[in-house]
Amino acid sequence: MSVLTSTRKKELFTQFGGNDKNTGSVEAQIAMLTERIKHISEHMQKNKKDFSSNRGLIQLVGQRKSLLSYLQKTDLQGYRSLLVTLGLRK
Repeated sequence: MSVLTSTRKKELFTQFGGNDKNTGSVEAQIAMLTERIKHISEHMQKNKKDFSSNRGLIQLVGQRKSLLSYLQKTDLQGYRSLLVTLGLRK
């Protein structure tokens, strides 16, 4: 089963991208990656020896990190508000 249902994706795109059709905005992509990372992290706590999921988790974290650094360079105020909204970097 998919981690994110289509309704949840639309909610994320509406909240962070402005509308549900704006799937390419950096904020919406970061929000989607954060949802997937949370789900896989919960899975990894239960299944410590699942190395393929661990590799996927590391890739997702790296992808989110690069998108966050891009957002920090282009829109610092949006970057800071997104960190507060998603609860990253406490």
